[in-house]
Amino acid sequence: MIPVTLQPEPANFNSKVRQPGQNYLSTESSPSFPRGRRYWRKAKKDLYEAYNKICAYTCFYLSSPGSVDHFLPKSQYPHLAYEWSNYRLAKPRVNENKGISTDVIDPFAVKPGWFVLDFPSCLIKAGKGLAKIIVDSINKTIEILKLNDDDFLVQERCEIMVAYADGDISLSFIEKRYPFIAIEIRRQGIQDTAATIFRRRSL
Repeated sequence: MIPVTLQPEPANFNSKVRQPGQNYLSTESSPSFPRGRRYWRKAKKDLYEAYNKICAYTCFYLSSPGSVDHFLPKSQYPHLAYEWSNYRLAKPRVNENKGISTDVIDPFAVKPGWFVLDFPSCLIKAGKGLAKIIVDSINKTIEILKLNDDDFLVQERCEIMVAYADGDISLSFIEKRYPFIAIEIRRQGIQDTAATIFRRRSL
C-alpha cells in the first residue's frame, strides 16, 4: 500500500448518490441496503476514474471499475454508506477479504515507507524503524486483506518483476499500472540488478 489522496467529490454525486441514499436512510431504523438502494454503485465509474484505475489496497491496475469499498462498513456506519469520502476503489477479491473489518489501515492514512516489498519473494512487510503499534497495524492489514496469503496477488507481483527483468515492460509502465512496485524498485535501487534477482523461472 502507498499513500492515497482523497479526490474531489464528483459534481453529480450529491444528486445521484447522497440525496437518494439519505432519503432511504430516513425511512429505515436498521437499513439493510437492498439491491435497489445501493446507490453507491452509481459512483463506481467516477471512483474508478478519480483514482486512476488503481486499487487502493493492492496498488494494482484494474481493467474494469472493480468494487466500491466502504472503508467504514455500512452495516456499522450506515450514515456513511452514501458518502464519497468513505469510498475506496478496490479489487473485488480484496474487498471481499476486508469484509466488515475495521482493523485495516486506511489508504488515506498510509505514510511513505510503511509498507515495503521484499525481493525476490514479492511479499509485503512492514518497513524498518516504525513504532510497534504501526507495525502491528501493518501486519494486521496484510493478514486481513491476504496480501501475502492470496497466491494470485503474490503471483501477479512476481510476474510483473520477471517481465521487467526480462525487458518486456518498462519502469514507466510499472509506475502507471503498479505504483507500489515501482516505488520499491526505485527505493531499493534494483533497476540494474533486477535481471539477476529475477532470473526467468516457472512462477
